[in-house]
Amino acid sequence: MNYKKNILGTIGNTPLVKLNKVIGDIDALVLAKIESFNPGHSIKDRMALKMLEDAEKEGKIKPGGTIVECTSGNTGMGLAIAAAVKGYRCVFTTSDKQSQEKIDILRALGAEVVVCPTDVEADDPKSYYSVARDISEKTPNSYWFNQYDNLSNAQAHYETTGPELWEQTNGKITHLVVGVGTGGTISGTGRFLKEKNPNIKVWGIDTYGSALKAYHETGKLVTEEIYPYITEGIGEDLIPKNVDFDVIDYFEKVTDKDGAVMTRRLSAEEGIFAGYSCGSAVAGLIQLKKQLKKDDVVVVIMHDHGTRYVKKVFNDEWMKEHGFLDSSKQKETVAEKR
Repeated sequence: MNYKKNILGTIGNTPLVKLNKVIGDIDALVLAKIESFNPGHSIKDRMALKMLEDAEKEGKIKPGGTIVECTSGNTGMGLAIAAAVKGYRCVFTTSDKQSQEKIDILRALGAEVVVCPTDVEADDPKSYYSVARDISEKTPNSYWFNQYDNLSNAQAHYETTGPELWEQTNGKITHLVVGVGTGGTISGTGRFLKEKNPNIKVWGIDTYGSALKAYHETGKLVTEEIYPYITEGIGEDLIPKNVDFDVIDYFEKVTDKDGAVMTRRLSAEEGIFAGYSCGSAVAGLIQLKKQLKKDDVVVVIMHDHGTRYVKKVFNDEWMKEHGFLDSSKQKETVAEKR
């Protein structure tokens, strides 16, 4: 009989799907890595399981202990699924800009969720980073996973995502396009692929309001670049240790509007019900289309599932409130006008 011992055995080996309509006049082969096929419906399942298994091996968490993490939602879901199987308690902190769907799903998986303000500095005592650290320090037999600086994050993608893409493209991949938050996906995957072929281009997609692109170009945290933004899952106001800037060839910034519009287009035109950062990744690729050649093989990571954003990007009233709906109806973004 063919079955898995538990749900964790279904993580990974996600499909590649050709994009057709939304990429316009790009002649290159553009493939989407659909990570919503993971049990938690996001790529974060990979690193969540790896971080937990490594913590267990290193004795950082004991049976029956408490998993503590600051999360925009998806890493928390991966950890909560693993915790349900392995018998851990979960306490997650998140920011108040995250969708209600994410918070509700985390609670449905048995986690306690503490919502923290978005518009504070990373080192502010009220930030979701600081609150997670504080909870961990006060909770016996707990471990704060800190996905930003926990290098098991990038290692998970070096061991799984990178090899999968190399095999699925028969080694023909020329470009990797990834939305960057903690940096684990782009760094681990990119490192593996560049070891196979150093000519592969690794492009990171950032958002306006994030410090990552400027840091890549200057080596400094440019505070003027940091301000509130709507896009979820990508961008940072700090520099995570998981971001290997030597692996990343270039960063492209995408507006909140262009990311939202493309997310809806992916659903309506490709049948790919993907998350907000997925639309940002495709919009960023389109902004860079002049750098592509006909024989290129481009892989864009589709980080998570559209169910996380039903009350936001896929809600007409929310789109109207932010001035995004007219653009989505016209099926044209700022990126395509450039």
